Amino acid sequence: MSEEAVIAKKSPFAVDLVQGDSYYWCACGRSNNQPFCDGSHQGTGLEPVAFTAEKTGTAYLCGCKRSANRPFCDGTHNTL
Repeated sequence: MSEEAVIAKKSPFAVDLVQGDSYYWCACGRSNNQPFCDGSHQGTGLEPVAFTAEKTGTAYLCGCKRSANRPFCDGTHNTL
């Protein structure tokens, strides 16, 4: 059974991504390296979301950990 993700913040993280680079978005909310994984999910039953940047530039990654478009923000934080 998985624990529920912790809300890291109720707004997105604006991050600069590089096209073709791989990233691991923190899905548990416990990472000290938000919005990226630092391994803090160990034992929670939650796993980071691996993704490759489709383009270079600023992306808005989900901070509330409730987005239906993980790892990207879909505005869900506005309803929390």
